[in-house]
Amino acid sequence: MNWQNPEFVTRLFFCYRFNMLCTIIIEGKELRVKSHANLLWAALDNGFFIPNLCSIKDKLRPYASCRLCFVEIAGRPEPVTACTEKAQDGMVIQVHTPRIERLRHTAFDLLLSNHRLDCAHCVKNHNCELQRIARLEHLKLRGRRFNKIALNLRVDSSHPLITFDRNKCVLCGKCVWVCQKEGTAVLDFAYRGIKTTVSTFAEMPLTETACNSCMACVEVCPVGAIYTSSVLPGIPAN
Repeated sequence: MNWQNPEFVTRLFFCYRFNMLCTIIIEGKELRVKSHANLLWAALDNGFFIPNLCSIKDKLRPYASCRLCFVEIAGRPEPVTACTEKAQDGMVIQVHTPRIERLRHTAFDLLLSNHRLDCAHCVKNHNCELQRIARLEHLKLRGRRFNKIALNLRVDSSHPLITFDRNKCVLCGKCVWVCQKEGTAVLDFAYRGIKTTVSTFAEMPLTETACNSCMACVEVCPVGAIYTSSVLPGIPAN
């Protein structure tokens, strides 16, 4: 070991620090988790359900776009998103309080305001993360609180294996991340504000891009925005 090398000592320190365990308390239950572990995944891995759509376990910097994973931490004046917090020794976390439920309800209704609700004819019916969150959090899949934003985007069925329906996209970013990681980076976010969408370059049809048909985007999509073309409407996707 080269103790004279500052870079070596720094790397050893961080390796030691991030493999230490710390004690946190979630809803009154004491847990031993890795210090500086992602708080959302520390909770999920220990059986505490915190709704989320955009969190990816292997992604170091979360998108934090769905705004569903709010929790309250003792000593903090406001609720925080669990996906952006690191576990620290002595943390006391509440995952169900009236304030958190109001925030989640609002975030969920905002997601529904630009999501085409057609569950009965959706390939992800009964296998949809929005439906699962609504069931576990006692939320309604109606979307009447905010005015609907009609996107009316073209459904891309040009690819022989993949259908891409951006009208059902919840902008979780999972397909963008996995396409850049395992695919050929043909998907990315486009435009801004309420017009933000996931798109290919210049909205080219998938079949005209460098898509390598790895199907990873289909696997990670939590809703019916990207699905296998062979799946018929009304039949649950894998």
